[in-house]
Amino acid sequence: MTRAKQTTAKPASAKDASVKGAGGRATGGASAASVKHTSLASSQVNDIRASFLDFFARNDHAVLPSSPLVPRHDPTLMFTNSGMVPFKNVFTGAEKPPYPRAATAQKCVRAGGKHNDLDNVGYTRRHHTFFEMLGNFAFGDYFKERALLLAWELLTRDFAIDKTRLLITVFAEDDEAAALAKKISGLPESKILRIAGSDNFWSMGPTGPCGPCAEIFYDHGPEIQGGPPGSAEAEGDRFVEIWNLVFMQHDHRADGTRANLPHPSIDTGMGIERLAAVLQGTHDNYDIDLFKTLIAASVELTGKPAQGEAKPCHRIIADHLRASSFLIADGVLPANEGRGYVLRRIMRRAMRQAHVLGAHEPLMYRLVPILVHEMGRAYPELERGQSLIEETLKLEETRFHETLERGLKLLDDATEGMTRGATLPGEVAFKLYDTYGFPYDLTEDALKSRGIGVDAEGFATSMERQRAEARKSWAGSGEAATDTLWFELKEEAGATEFLGYASEAADGEIVALVKEGKRVLELHRGDRGGVLVNQTPFYGESGGQVGDRGSLCAEKKDAAFSVEDTKKKLGSLFVHEGIMTKGTLTVGDTVALEVDHGRRTATRANHSATHLLHEALREVLGDHVAQKGSLVEPGRLRFDFSHPKPMTQDEIKAVEDLANAIILQNAPVETHLMAPEDAIASGALALFGEKYGDEVRVVSMGRSEESGKADQVYSIELCGGTHVGRTGDIGLLRIASEGGIASGVRRIEALTGEGARAYLTAQAETVREAAELLKVGPDELIPRLAAILDERRKLERQLVEAKRDLALGSGKSDGEASAVREVGAIKLLARTVHGVAPKDLRGLVDDAKRQLGSGIVAIVGVSDEGKAGLVVGVTDDLTQNFDAVELVRAGAEALGGKGGGGRPEFAQAGGPDGAKAEAALAAIGDRIATAQAGAPALSAGGA
Repeated sequence: MTRAKQTTAKPASAKDASVKGAGGRATGGASAASVKHTSLASSQVNDIRASFLDFFARNDHAVLPSSPLVPRHDPTLMFTNSGMVPFKNVFTGAEKPPYPRAATAQKCVRAGGKHNDLDNVGYTRRHHTFFEMLGNFAFGDYFKERALLLAWELLTRDFAIDKTRLLITVFAEDDEAAALAKKISGLPESKILRIAGSDNFWSMGPTGPCGPCAEIFYDHGPEIQGGPPGSAEAEGDRFVEIWNLVFMQHDHRADGTRANLPHPSIDTGMGIERLAAVLQGTHDNYDIDLFKTLIAASVELTGKPAQGEAKPCHRIIADHLRASSFLIADGVLPANEGRGYVLRRIMRRAMRQAHVLGAHEPLMYRLVPILVHEMGRAYPELERGQSLIEETLKLEETRFHETLERGLKLLDDATEGMTRGATLPGEVAFKLYDTYGFPYDLTEDALKSRGIGVDAEGFATSMERQRAEARKSWAGSGEAATDTLWFELKEEAGATEFLGYASEAADGEIVALVKEGKRVLELHRGDRGGVLVNQTPFYGESGGQVGDRGSLCAEKKDAAFSVEDTKKKLGSLFVHEGIMTKGTLTVGDTVALEVDHGRRTATRANHSATHLLHEALREVLGDHVAQKGSLVEPGRLRFDFSHPKPMTQDEIKAVEDLANAIILQNAPVETHLMAPEDAIASGALALFGEKYGDEVRVVSMGRSEESGKADQVYSIELCGGTHVGRTGDIGLLRIASEGGIASGVRRIEALTGEGARAYLTAQAETVREAAELLKVGPDELIPRLAAILDERRKLERQLVEAKRDLALGSGKSDGEASAVREVGAIKLLARTVHGVAPKDLRGLVDDAKRQLGSGIVAIVGVSDEGKAGLVVGVTDDLTQNFDAVELVRAGAEALGGKGGGGRPEFAQAGGPDGAKAEAALAAIGDRIATAQAGAPALSAGGA
C-alpha cells in the first residue's frame, strides 16, 4: 500500500489497508531468501503506516509529510527526536496552524545530545537510533475523550488488537482521563492504572505547555518476564507502551504555578516499530518483517547467522543503516563535529560490526537498495538520494578500513614496552577513538590477547569532558534561532508578498519598524534598523542567493532609507535592513521600493548558472552529485557539491563546455508552480532535507536530446530564487577554481557575464605580456617556455657539476682552503665552498673519498646568508682510528655551533658563522695531528 497523500488538509478517502491478525498476532514478512530478488514484497510496516494515516484522514485530520531530521525552528535540538517537534511553536502559541487537526508519520533520530540511545542499540529489543513516530494532533480542537476514542477504535477495530491484551495508565490525579478510559475501553478498574510522577505527566520544558498523559500498554503474555507499569518489574519486556496520549492543558509558569491553557491540545506518539511487533506477534522490534529483511540481507552478504554472538552485529548494522541513510538524504554528511560527527559515529559503529563479522570489503552501501525498496515509497527522499547515500557509505567504509589498520599500528606504538597485566591509560584510548576514529571496544579486543587492560573510567572521564565541550559549543540547528518578535509580526501582519519575480520596483505599506531588536513606531535620520512592508520586490536572502539592496522612499515626507541587505524570517517575512538617510519613516507610511538593478541582474545570471553547473556536474561526474550549498552574489557564484575526489582538468573543461553550450542555446528560462510530487516526477531536482510547501516553484532551462526529463529539458530544479529570462542572458560561464572543503564535499567558484569576460581579458593580457617579454607571438609562448625551462635545467646541471669540479680540483677553492695536504701520515682534503646546496655537500664528500682512496675529507659550505654547513668523511680503512662525528664536532665549535651527528664514516653539523670556515677546517686538522702524535685514537668514546 502506498502512503496516504500528505499535501492537503482535506481528508483522503478511506483505503482498505488495515493490518489485522487474530489477537494482534498477525504474521507475514519477507523470507531471507527473497532478499535476493527485486520482486521482494513490501513490508507490513508500510501497510501499518498507511493505515494509520488513512484512519486519521477519514477522521478529518490534515495528513502532513514528515519534517526533516534536521530541525528548522528549534536551536536546542540536534535532530528531530519526536513527532511533536515540528509543531513546537504551535503548542507554545508562537504560531497558529492553518488546520485544527493533523496526523504524521515523523522520522526521528536519537543518537546525540540529551536524547541518545546509541550505546543500547543492538543489545535491547526496543532501542533504535532511527525510528518512526506515528502521531495525531489537535490544536485547540478535540480533547481527551475524542483522543482516547480515536486511539481505542484504531487499535481494537482497524488493527484488530485483542483488547484483553491492553491496559491504560493515566496520571494519578487525572480523574477525568481515568473515567473516560474506563468508559471508552470497557476495561475493568484493574487495567486502568493511576501512575504518579513524571511518567504520566509531560512537560515541554521547565516552563510552558504541559499536561497529564494516558499511555496504552500491550501485554505480551505471562511467558515474558516483567510486570505492569508502576510495579517493581516494570522494566521487563512483558508490558510494552505502544501509544502515549498527551493532554496539553496547563501552562507551567516560572513561579512554579500552573494555569489552564485557553485552548487545550492533543499530542500523541506511537512508535511504528513497537506497533508492528505487536501486530506480528513478537515482543522484539528486530523480529518485525522490515528488520528481518534488512538482517537477512546482512546475513547473506557476510555469511554469518543472525544468532549467537553475531546477533547484535546484524541488528546494529540494520538499525544504523536506516539512521545513516535518512540523515544523508536530509543533507547531513560525515564530519568531525556537530551532526556530521554523530552520523560518522553511527556509521562507524555499524562498520565495526561488519568488520567483526569478517567483511573485508565495504558492506553497508550494498544494503541501501533493500532499504530503499522497503521505505522509499513512504519517504521518496531515500530514492532521490540513493546514489549519494551509497557513494557516501562506500567511501566512509573504505576509509574506516584504513582507520582500523592505522589504529592498530598506533595502538602497538602506544603499548610498546607494556607487559601482561598493564593498563592502557583511558586518555590514550580516548585519543585513539576521538582523533583517529578507533573504537574503544576494538582497543579492548586488540589488547585482550596480550593481557593488557584499558582504563575504562579514564576513557569515560575523557569522553564526558569532550561531551561537555561539545555541549558548550553547540550553537543550535538549521536556520537562525527563531525569535518571538518575528512570530508576533507574522501573526499580526501576515507574510510579505514578494513581487520581485516580475518587477524591481513597487509601492508598499510599512507594517512594522524594528530597531535594536525591538519594535518601534518611527525611524529617524541616522537610525539603523529594519523595515517590513506588506509587499516588496526585494529578494530576501535564502537558497544561497544574497539579499537585494536598493532604496526605500516616502516621497510625500521627503524620507529615504538605504536598503543594505534583505533578510527572510520564518520563510515568508522580508526584513529590509539598512539606515535612514533622510527624514522620518512611520508605521503605516506608503513607500516606493526600488531594487539595485545592476546588482540584481548580475545575481540573476549567477543563480541561473548554478543550475546549469549542477546539471553539467551530474552529467560529467555521475548522479551521486548533489548540491550541498551555494552562494550567489553579483560578482561570483560558489557551488558546493558531493563528490569523493578532486576533479581533473578534463572534467572541469567538460563541465564548463556543457554549461556554455546551453547558454549559447539562448533558450527561455521557464518557471512553473507545481505540487512537489509532480515536480519531482517531471525530473526536477530537490535539495535533500529541504521542506517544501503544497506548491513549489520549478525552474527549467535548456534542451538536451539525451535528457531523461520531461520535454527533454536540460535543467529542472525546485527553486525560489530569481533568474534570467533566457540562458543567453548569462553570457558566459568560467570556472575559476575547484577544491575540497570537507570530507566528500567539493567547491567550485565561477564567474559569469561581465565578470567572466573581465577574468578572461586579464588572463589574455597576462599571456600577451609574457609573450612580449619572450619576444614571441602568443601562439609560440608554450613551446618557448618549455625550451627555456629545458635550457635552465641543463644549465643548473652544468653549474652543479662545475662547482663540484671546482670544489674537488687542485689548488685553492675560493682563495680559502688548500686542496689535499698531508697531516702526519693522513691525507686531508679540506675545503670551503660557496653556492653549493646543503644536500649536495654529501655528494662532494663521497666523490672526494673515492678520489683520495685513503684519507679524511672536511668541507664547509657557506650560504648566501653567511651560515655554514660542515661535513666530514673518513674512508673505511681509517674508521678504527678516526671518528667523523668527533671531527665534525671539533669543526662545529669553531663555527659557533654545537654538537653534530652521523656515523664513524660520515657526519655533519652546522654553525651560524660562515666566516670562521678556515678556523673550522684548521680545528679538524689539529685534531687529526694530535691523534697521531700519541694521543688516544679519535673515536666516539675518547677523542
